[in-house]
Amino acid sequence: MNKSMIRYILSWILTLEGIFMLLPWATGLFYHEDSAWYFLLLSVCSICVGLILTRFKPKRTVFYMREGCIATALSWIMISLVGCLPFVLSGEIPSFTDALFETVSGFTTTGATILNDVEALSHCMLFWRSFTHWLGGMGVLVFLLAVIRMSGGSNMNLMRAETTGPSVAKLVPKLMHSARIVYLIYIGLTVLMLVFLLAGQMPFFDAVTTALGTAGTGGFGIHSDSIGGYSPYLQWVITVFMVLFGVNFNAYYLILFKKWRQLFHMEEVRYYFIVVLAATALITANIYNTAVSFEQNLREAAFQVASIITTTGFGTVDFNLWPETSRLILVLLMFCGACAGSTGGGMKVSRFIIWIKTMIREFGSYLFPKSVKKIKMDGKTVEDEVIRGVNVYLIAFVVVFVASMFCLSLENVDLVTNFTSVAATINNIGPGLNLVGPMENYSFYSNFSKFVLMFDMIAGRLELFPLLILIYPPTWKGIFKKTKE
Repeated sequence: MNKSMIRYILSWILTLEGIFMLLPWATGLFYHEDSAWYFLLLSVCSICVGLILTRFKPKRTVFYMREGCIATALSWIMISLVGCLPFVLSGEIPSFTDALFETVSGFTTTGATILNDVEALSHCMLFWRSFTHWLGGMGVLVFLLAVIRMSGGSNMNLMRAETTGPSVAKLVPKLMHSARIVYLIYIGLTVLMLVFLLAGQMPFFDAVTTALGTAGTGGFGIHSDSIGGYSPYLQWVITVFMVLFGVNFNAYYLILFKKWRQLFHMEEVRYYFIVVLAATALITANIYNTAVSFEQNLREAAFQVASIITTTGFGTVDFNLWPETSRLILVLLMFCGACAGSTGGGMKVSRFIIWIKTMIREFGSYLFPKSVKKIKMDGKTVEDEVIRGVNVYLIAFVVVFVASMFCLSLENVDLVTNFTSVAATINNIGPGLNLVGPMENYSFYSNFSKFVLMFDMIAGRLELFPLLILIYPPTWKGIFKKTKE
């Protein structure tokens, strides 16, 4: 194992996190908040330690999938541990477990919170919560690959370990350029959303934090009623951009370079919009209330569908009070998730397409045993390795889900709450049903259950395998043997 390369990657991640902490420090200075100085202290410490460690460059820069998974999992654990310290040191979230839960929820773009009064936080802390969404949305390692030139030709293993979806494709031949293109599109959409929010007369600080939370499909609000207190125009803007950030970013690349033929062949994007429209129509019909306008019924349905399928987690209404049919549709959307290659979580639409096509192929093999039929997606044959990976992902997902449910059941909380808590955290959504509904939070769970849910958040964001490989005993076989690095 190339331990030096793992250490080198972690040191750069720590340095970048220190640089990022300067933004909430500047925010706190603007609002004259004492809590801001904790960000400066941690920023200086992180940058100094990180830069010192980066000076010890590894002699061997080639690394494989094992190193990629370990570096990715450890990076996310490290940024969460460091990122929670401002909450603890300032006393705004005095419990380390609660502060870590909030930070993990932020970086993994889950949006599950333990705060009963979010408005009691200072502006710099509110900004940091939303900014963690933005950083975690596209991925901290993808950002690292975009700004730091790393030699060795093995960087794709980092990209695969962090990027969502069954497979990863480069937009251009050089991976560094691909990462830059993705981040430029990401920044562009974030700025565009900010302009639309400001045009709707949303206060500047609200607009910035909302844009960051929406771009990362995270869902941390800065008000107790989430998005419910804003105007219908602003709710529609947020709805549209939640859907847009749930689209595979490869589609935006194809639009920018006018590759229309490839764009129209993207099945996942097409089915993603079909699911969004169908779910919105069904819920609108199911919750229709003649006491309010059709526009309000449609807006509430569209907002919650967009919020859940993209795993953003914002709320405008308490869907806990909706009819069972609408609540069931939302739970199904929790598992569906957005597109691969987006900032959204969940299982991803592309996996469901592959599962359904695999099932249809197996039906055909029963009727015509000698027939050989390839599964195609976007006009291309899906490799058997990808199909196997998708199927193994489902098995791993079920195992983690059931194990988490068992751990939470020890608290004697009702089944619906526990089920949707696990579903909402492993799919990086945030709100669930009953005691963890859109108007509630996760503060009532014990520290043990919170750590279980934190594991689910990180596992869900990293698509299970990097974190599971980290705790898989054979991964560490020979770790203490001396190797030439």
